[in-house]
Amino acid sequence: MFESAELGHRVDKAAYEAEVPELRTQLLDAQFDLLESAGFAVVILVNGVDAAGKGETVKLLNEWLDPRHVMTRAFDAPSSEEQERPPMWRFWRALPPKGKIGVLFGNWYEGPINARVEKDIKQSELDQRLAEINRFEQMLTREGVVLLKFWFHLSCKQQKARLEKLESDPLTRWRVTRADWRNYKQYDRRHDVAEHVVRHTSTAEAPWLIVDGSDERYRGLLVGQTLLDALRKRLDVAHKWQARVSTAPLPPQLDERNLLRQLVLDQPLDKKDYNKELERWQGRLALLTRSKAFCERSLVLVFEGMDAAGKGGSIRRVTAALDTRQYQVVPIAAPTEEERAQPYLWRFWRHVPRQGKAVIFDRSWYGRVLVERVEGFCSEADWMRAYEEINDFEDALIRAGAVVVKFWLAISDEEQLARFKAREVEPHKRHKITDEDWRNREKWPQYERAVCDMIDRTSTEAAPWTLIEADNKRFARIKVLRTICEQLESAFDE
Repeated sequence: MFESAELGHRVDKAAYEAEVPELRTQLLDAQFDLLESAGFAVVILVNGVDAAGKGETVKLLNEWLDPRHVMTRAFDAPSSEEQERPPMWRFWRALPPKGKIGVLFGNWYEGPINARVEKDIKQSELDQRLAEINRFEQMLTREGVVLLKFWFHLSCKQQKARLEKLESDPLTRWRVTRADWRNYKQYDRRHDVAEHVVRHTSTAEAPWLIVDGSDERYRGLLVGQTLLDALRKRLDVAHKWQARVSTAPLPPQLDERNLLRQLVLDQPLDKKDYNKELERWQGRLALLTRSKAFCERSLVLVFEGMDAAGKGGSIRRVTAALDTRQYQVVPIAAPTEEERAQPYLWRFWRHVPRQGKAVIFDRSWYGRVLVERVEGFCSEADWMRAYEEINDFEDALIRAGAVVVKFWLAISDEEQLARFKAREVEPHKRHKITDEDWRNREKWPQYERAVCDMIDRTSTEAAPWTLIEADNKRFARIKVLRTICEQLESAFDE
C-alpha cells in the first residue's frame, strides 16, 4: 500500500514558493469560516515512520494557520491516571470542539501498532482493536467531524539516510533517540504491521492518505492542500450536510404486552423490615467498596426512570453507604454549549471514574434513545445508531475494570399522578415538579415504547438492565442496594 509513497515525489523551490502564499491565504480564510460557522470540528491524525517529517509538517501547518484555534496534542505512554481508565478516555478528552482543528500525534493507532510489533498482542487482538477504532471513527464522522488521517512514509533506505542526516547536525541531533534506531532495526516488521493497520482502517468515511515524507516541500503542500480541500468541501455544504445513515423500520406492536406492563409494580415491604434490610445492604455495600478487590475496579451506576420514580431517593440510600471521597453524583440535564460542541458521548466520557472510585449518573447517555427520541430533539438516524455506540461505550468501561449497573425505576401512571400532586403541596418538594413534568405525562405511551426498545437493544450480558418495581419506594431502594452488592460480588469472583 506504500508503493506510490516511495517514488521520490518532489516539488522544486520555485514552484513551492509560488504556491505557498495563496495556499496560506486560503487556509486562513477557510479556518476563520470554520470558526465563524462552528458547524463541525476537524480532527487530523498524524502517524507514520520515524523521521518522515511528521513534526515538521505539523509545525508548518501551525505557521500557516492561526495557532490559537489549532489544538495540537502529542500522546506519550499513558499516565497512571490514564491507565486506570479505558484506553480511549484520553483521546475523547482531546477532541476539539466544533469550529476548531485538532492535530493528534501518537493517537489511538500508536498503542495497537506498537503492541503488535513487540508481539505483546496477537493478530486477533489487533484486529479486534482495529474494528473498535473503525466504529469509533464512524461515530465521529456521523457526528459531523471532518477526520483526516495522514500516514507519513519513508522506505527503509530513506529512513536510515534521514536519521543519519539529523544526527550529523548539532542543531537536530537531539531529535534522534535510541528508540528511533531501534524502530529502524524493526523496519520490516513495522512496515508489515502498518500496512495491515492502514488496509483495515482505510474506510469510506475516514480513508488514509499516504504521504511521501522524503521531500519537505512536497509533503507540506500535499497536507496543506488536502486540509484546504476538505474544509472547503464541507463549508460549501455546511447547512445542508447530513450523515448518510440508513435505518431499518421499527417492528410493529401487535399486542399490548411489553416488559414494563409485565411488572408487578406495588411490591410489599413494611417500614420495620425496610429498616432492617437497609442497614444490612448498606453495610454490605460499604464493606465491598472499601475492600482490596475494589481498588482494582470502579463502579458506574446508571439511574433512569419515569419522572417521580424515586431515582433521587434511591441514590441517597446508595451514597449513604459510600465514603464521600469515593464517589461523584452526576445529574444529567440538557447539554451545555460546551457539550453541544462535542460528539454526544463526550460529556459522559469525561466523568469516567478511576479505579477505586464510583460515579452515579442521575439520568445518563440513554437520554438520546429516550427523551431525545420522543421529543424529536435528534433525528431517527441519530438515536438508532446510538444503541450500538452506547453498547461500545459500556463495553470499553467493563474491559477497563468498571462494574456497570443500570436501573430502570418503573412506576404506574396512577402512582406518578399521586406523587406529582403530593409534590405540589409540599413546600420542600415544589421545586421538583414543573410544567414539563405534566406535559410528559401526555407522552406516556411513546416513552413506554422507547424504554422497551432501549432495554431490548442495550441489556447486554456484561451490562444488563435491572428493572425496579418502584410504586413502593422502600422496596425499590432495597432492590437497588441488593443488586449493586450482588453485581460487585460477582465481578470480584471473576
